[in-house]
Amino acid sequence: MTSLFPGAAQRLSPLATIPADPTAHRLLAGQSIRGRLIKRTGDILFSLLVLGLGAPVFLVLAVVVKLSSRGSVFYVQRRIGRGYKSFGCIKFRTMRKDADRHLASVLASSEELRAEFARDFKLKADPRITPIGRVLRRSSLDELPQFLNVLKGQMSVVGPRPIVWDELERYGRSMDAVLAVRPGMTGLWQVSGRNNLSYPNRVRLDLHYARNRTVWLDLQIILRTIGVVLFPRDRGAY
Repeated sequence: MTSLFPGAAQRLSPLATIPADPTAHRLLAGQSIRGRLIKRTGDILFSLLVLGLGAPVFLVLAVVVKLSSRGSVFYVQRRIGRGYKSFGCIKFRTMRKDADRHLASVLASSEELRAEFARDFKLKADPRITPIGRVLRRSSLDELPQFLNVLKGQMSVVGPRPIVWDELERYGRSMDAVLAVRPGMTGLWQVSGRNNLSYPNRVRLDLHYARNRTVWLDLQIILRTIGVVLFPRDRGAY
């Protein structure tokens, strides 16, 4: 697995010491207005381009999801956005209709599954995922509707992972720095191994991006993400 930054895993080791950060609101106030305007303008233009040109693909995927299993086309989950604002993250549905209710029985069936979910907040061989859902997840096509989140200003094309509230404690004092920027559809963790990475290294990649983001870094990540979508090998997407 090739990292976007050679040696990044070592530099961002779970044993690394993270200095205390200012609050998210102070970090937001100190950001360059020009930089934020450029990034937001790029997000809007890129999203409109993808939504416009990709409309036929969106329609086909929506029909496939609808016909593949009972339930809605989209799945909306509450995530944490910039400045700790909650928002509904939109995806194509990849699980059975009653997936949320069925989770408790899945975890109760295996101590190993409970340990995996407690560690990663995900299951690699999740029995709730539909056959077409597994394909969509492996190729990251299930996340295409998040361009609507980008247009609404809730997400950015590139940024830290949009996490759920239960993950908040895993970030500790790093969370203020991470949530000083919008969460992204893609980011360093997605192009560096995704769920194959340990959770502490995911946190450190998010923190690294929040502290070192540039237009050029965003472009590198977008180009790498295109490769991940076109050639969906085992990159930790499940």
